Amino acid sequence: MKRNIIYSLIGILVVIIISLIVGLFFNKNNDNKKDLTTIKVGEVTHSIFYTPFYVAMEKGYFKEEGINIDLSLVSGSDNVAASVLSKDTEIGLAGPESAVYVYLGQEKDYLQVFAGLTKRDGQFILSRNTKEFNWQDLKGKEILIGRSTGMPGLSFLRALDNEGIKHSEVNINDSVEFAELSGAFLAGTGDYVNLFEPLASKLEQNGSGYVVTSVGLYSDPFPYTAFYARKSYIKENKDLLKRFSNAIKKGMDFTFNNSSSEVANIISKQFSDTSIKDLEVMIDRYKMADVWLKTPYIEEEFFNTLTDLLKENGLIKDTVNYNDLVNNLYE
Repeated sequence: MKRNIIYSLIGILVVIIISLIVGLFFNKNNDNKKDLTTIKVGEVTHSIFYTPFYVAMEKGYFKEEGINIDLSLVSGSDNVAASVLSKDTEIGLAGPESAVYVYLGQEKDYLQVFAGLTKRDGQFILSRNTKEFNWQDLKGKEILIGRSTGMPGLSFLRALDNEGIKHSEVNINDSVEFAELSGAFLAGTGDYVNLFEPLASKLEQNGSGYVVTSVGLYSDPFPYTAFYARKSYIKENKDLLKRFSNAIKKGMDFTFNNSSSEVANIISKQFSDTSIKDLEVMIDRYKMADVWLKTPYIEEEFFNTLTDLLKENGLIKDTVNYNDLVNNLYE
């Protein structure tokens, strides 16, 4: 009888101890969540092109900096800019040309770029019929490029320039929205199409096209994709955005210092419908195309390459002051 009572007391004591441990564990997790500042980020597309950003998320680098990322897809760089201006999101991840347009539109609380991510175009040209490719093959053919005023379109036009091809020699279709490019190509529009990963590989895998070359390797390096926010938001949250930039740098370092296989395993949750093997191939393609910045800091000369490109294509007339538009928070 006494032995049964002792066993019962021991059992009760064990239950109490376990309950206390579990309670402490959950309280600690809840405290950690309370300590994190949530930032809403709107990305123009969800692509392996942004691998260092996703690495920073999946490796917990943002949480190390006290940040929780609330990520949403906002198709179209103009829509990303509008989302940030309307405060639906705090940070936009898109081509910085949209920040330039907002600035020149006399917006009082305009957008400032505070960190860079990519330095080259992340598109690949897909041919409908053949793996053989020479840039001269584009003459007289129709190619879908998205909006001609956005970074993808501008970068492709610069690649044509660098290859000595006049824009008038190519049937450039810029009437299809960025998000609809693959669908239009699948429906039979165009001889070629420019696509980011993973869409490029998906079309290739189902036999709808062949990846023939990288646009970025034939264009010029310039701030292609960057993080921006409203001027007032940056002023009020400098320390927070410095920590954000630090997390991006950690993501860049991991991406550069580890194999594509290791990186693919890290970001696989971001692309659950894509195999690790396929992700590895895509990351290899982007590494070979040299698309990522090694630091979020955007140099003045580097930024001026972008504004010169906008001027050359008649998209802006006025000079844009680097110090007005770029507020580097990574030092």
